[in-house]
Amino acid sequence: MKVSIFGLGYVGCVTAACLARDGHTVIGVDINPYKVNQIQAGRSPVIEPGLDDLIREGRSSGRLWATHDSHEAVLNSDVSLICVGTPSSENGRLNLDYVDKVTAEIGQALAVKQAYHVVVVRSTVLPGTVQDRVIPILCQHSGRSPGADFGVSMNPEFLREGSAIHDYYHPSYIVIGELDARSGDAVQALYTSVDANVIRTAVPVAEMVKYVNNAFHALKVAFANEVGNLCKAQGLDGQEVMEIFVQDRRLNLSPAYLRPGFAFGGSCLPKDVRALNYRAKELDLTLPVMSAILASNEKQIQLGIRMVERTGKQKIGILGLSFKAGTDDIRESPIVPLVETLVGRGYEVSIYDETVVPDQLIGANRAFLERGIPHIASLMRSSVDEVVDEAEAIVITNNSAAYREVASRTRPGQVLIDFIGIAKRNDRMRAQYDGICW
Repeated sequence: MKVSIFGLGYVGCVTAACLARDGHTVIGVDINPYKVNQIQAGRSPVIEPGLDDLIREGRSSGRLWATHDSHEAVLNSDVSLICVGTPSSENGRLNLDYVDKVTAEIGQALAVKQAYHVVVVRSTVLPGTVQDRVIPILCQHSGRSPGADFGVSMNPEFLREGSAIHDYYHPSYIVIGELDARSGDAVQALYTSVDANVIRTAVPVAEMVKYVNNAFHALKVAFANEVGNLCKAQGLDGQEVMEIFVQDRRLNLSPAYLRPGFAFGGSCLPKDVRALNYRAKELDLTLPVMSAILASNEKQIQLGIRMVERTGKQKIGILGLSFKAGTDDIRESPIVPLVETLVGRGYEVSIYDETVVPDQLIGANRAFLERGIPHIASLMRSSVDEVVDEAEAIVITNNSAAYREVASRTRPGQVLIDFIGIAKRNDRMRAQYDGICW
């Protein structure tokens, strides 16, 4: 393919060199004469292992060159990749001036170009930027229509400095946010030489995925540092502890627990997080990440309560009382304070949980339930159908198989609140649907 790349910084240079290596014809565009001259001379304007060799190879093959002329670049390419910087101010607000300028230049070139052209945003931008900013600027300056005269896509990069070329050819996935299938097809064609899972999705989802990746990486660094600080204060080697921790790839380094939904509970997580925070206080340590976990979890419980209250319904059915499906463990279940609050505020609550029989609970499990909901027996029902029949609003709290057909049993006028995602996209649902994180 013929590709123009706007912005010859770190991402732009690596992308340009790799695309040229894979056989595409690449035109780099930048307003900085140093960067253009370096590319033209077969040298990398940024320091990255192996990049000088790739750029020299691209220049020697005639598949890579650079220019200041954005108009020429668009007219001589099929796809334009926007790789300019998006720096932020101290308060976090992104500076999109470079994106705006480049987008306007591409739009002006499209105004005189007859052939279909695809504009791909590779710069890191917040969800909504492409739809609400990039596309309107392209339309304004080109006088053309998105989807008909030109395509648009979001293709975030996941390159690490120091290993960018390896990362380019060995990504965990390639994410393509597409305006339409034709746009996505053009972007996917750029990566025929890369063996990776290709995920095609909506543009705003692709924009958000990049931020989630980086925020999670930052969280992992901060979490590991806090663990290390706590370990050292106790005479332990934090690196040794984390080396053992990361060897669990079934739970610790895996998709486990990374599913948006309701709050966590049970006999382990809340108790152990509290214990670590208490130990940190004893050692006069401040652990901001660790201390925020329970506060964040409590906010999720309050969000669930507000979702119920916003329905305006009085009769509330709760499906699932234990902290997760398949257990009768009520200890620290986030559903207990949810029910406790609703009952205290005058709602008529009915509950079904096939694993929870209050009279059969013992020890700490029974004590926790009786302390939170003293009159629990009067709220329990003997079947899912009984709860569905009584309720004006139904809350599904876990993924028990018993609740999978609940959406199909609802009636008009009811509201179904889904904390787990079990009722998403159910065509037979007649209730109004609301998911907690979707």
